[in-house]
Amino acid sequence: MSTELTRLTDEQWQQYQKDGYIKLGKLLTDEQLKAMQDRIDAIMLGQADLNYDRLFMQLDSESGKYEDAGAGGRGHKGSTLGYRKIQDLEFDPMFLTFMQRPIFKHICEHEYGKHAPISCFRAMFMNKPANKGTFLPWHQDRWTSLDRDPLVTLWLALDPATVENGCVQIIPGTHQTLLNPSHPSGFLTQEQAAAHCPESKRVFLELEAGEAALLHNWTLHGSDVNRSSQSRRAFSVCYMDARTEDQHGQTYSRIFGDNALSPQTLTTTATG
Repeated sequence: MSTELTRLTDEQWQQYQKDGYIKLGKLLTDEQLKAMQDRIDAIMLGQADLNYDRLFMQLDSESGKYEDAGAGGRGHKGSTLGYRKIQDLEFDPMFLTFMQRPIFKHICEHEYGKHAPISCFRAMFMNKPANKGTFLPWHQDRWTSLDRDPLVTLWLALDPATVENGCVQIIPGTHQTLLNPSHPSGFLTQEQAAAHCPESKRVFLELEAGEAALLHNWTLHGSDVNRSSQSRRAFSVCYMDARTEDQHGQTYSRIFGDNALSPQTLTTTATG
């Protein structure tokens, strides 16, 4: 059974500040989990009543190599459960409702300030299909196009996340310093990965389906391919200070504060 978590304790915040991550426990009931699983499968299969032109959708790689990730872009890429990534899920009422839970508002107030407006840098489904999946190299989440870095990511397991099916791996305590600040997305060089990510320091972030974790964006992380018959579906949200400026002029959906998106007013007419 899940409980409606609304705040973190001082002890939890201390652990988060020390390690750069914390498990939040199970946030979904069995019924909520099943609904979210069914919803993302319907989106992949092209059966959802929503505007697909709003979504960035990317197919999984055939080789498992990051550089070989499949075709991606706006709109549906075919009826298959073999997607690697689907972004812009704040435009889906079910996922937006989850994103606007009080616990996430509390987390954003703690990290960005009580009165800071909050936008979504990205709300995305990440998938490693059974016996497939794409290797994700070691990196810290940051983007040089922004005038300030987003700080927090919420990662929700929609399937059990295990060592065998490519759960997230992290290096605790690595959120204090950027290791490759010139890289536009924070990926490490091979030499840096060898120095900072030895097997002895790696923590496998195994989670039950419906369980979530909070990650500082600078915490080193990566993941392997899926070597099991169990898919590894997950939903990830990066919350940002809405006052952030993007040098490319891109705008981001408001989640908390004035003019925030509302599940009731989202356009849900499918466009293919």
